[in-house]
Amino acid sequence: MKKYICKRFIYMIVLLAVMSVFAFVVIQLPPGDYLTSYIANLQQQMGQVDDSVILSLRQQYGLDKPMWQQYFLWMGNMLKGDFGQSFQWKQPVGTLIATRMPMTIALSVITLVFAYALAIPIGIYSARHQYSIGDYLASILGFIGLATPSFFLALILMYYSNRYFGLSVGGFYSPEFQNAPWSFARLWDLCKHLPIPVIVIGLASMANVIRILRATLLDELKRPYVVAARARGLKENKMIYKYPVRVALNPIISSIGSILPSIVSGATVTAIVLDIPTVGSLLYNALLSQDMYLAGTSVLMLTAITIVGTFISDILLVVVDPRIRLQ
Repeated sequence: MKKYICKRFIYMIVLLAVMSVFAFVVIQLPPGDYLTSYIANLQQQMGQVDDSVILSLRQQYGLDKPMWQQYFLWMGNMLKGDFGQSFQWKQPVGTLIATRMPMTIALSVITLVFAYALAIPIGIYSARHQYSIGDYLASILGFIGLATPSFFLALILMYYSNRYFGLSVGGFYSPEFQNAPWSFARLWDLCKHLPIPVIVIGLASMANVIRILRATLLDELKRPYVVAARARGLKENKMIYKYPVRVALNPIISSIGSILPSIVSGATVTAIVLDIPTVGSLLYNALLSQDMYLAGTSVLMLTAITIVGTFISDILLVVVDPRIRLQ
């Protein structure tokens, strides 16, 4: 067990290093850079910009070096805790990420718990009562969750929450608590604003988990070991939760690594519509302005979430499934 965890941890570090190269190269692929757009704006405001000014700006931002030198400079500074300077925000990238990453992670974890807490019981009920009214309702819920655009649902929930509950539109806080110090009132205001993004982002993931669990559990309930357990007189609930449900949860556990980044990426559209400060909306603006250090660091952070999520799911699979542990 310890050997397996250490091996997976080493793989995780190597994969993260490889993905850092990939992220930096992808950010550099579009033609031009932030300085190109910046100089174009200067030319519109001031007329022709002298070549010496352009050269000075390229040296100032480190864009006069080849791509491989920029990468190693970026990675070397990152190992020291310096993620570079954001061109657009004129602030350290680490500061910008640090202000948004906690709420992004908190929102992702709450959404993941919300999706699993509802999807797993619904999926089990749907499989145990196949073709019942509850099964049909769960299937309808699944199709609605997959088909409904997140921005459309966000707009509907914002409208009704403002009309019937008096909540402010957008953001994590009401205007009076936006920059206020932490207090019980501010925490309560945050709790009142969280359900909308959690429901909007988690609905698609919940629908997907319901469909996967229902299909897997239906397949397991037809296995010979389930028939044999029933023939031995085991109680139905005990038998189902001890054997087929444990096996059916394997695909759900293994999907944690892919669901986490999908929640974060799904939160990007929702964050723009709801005007909530997450890393997804920060990455979107960085890509539009070609702010390469901010965009590269944001992509690397999201990649790290994916890799860590996969690492956690691998460990949970070993804990849950004895077959994997023995292999």
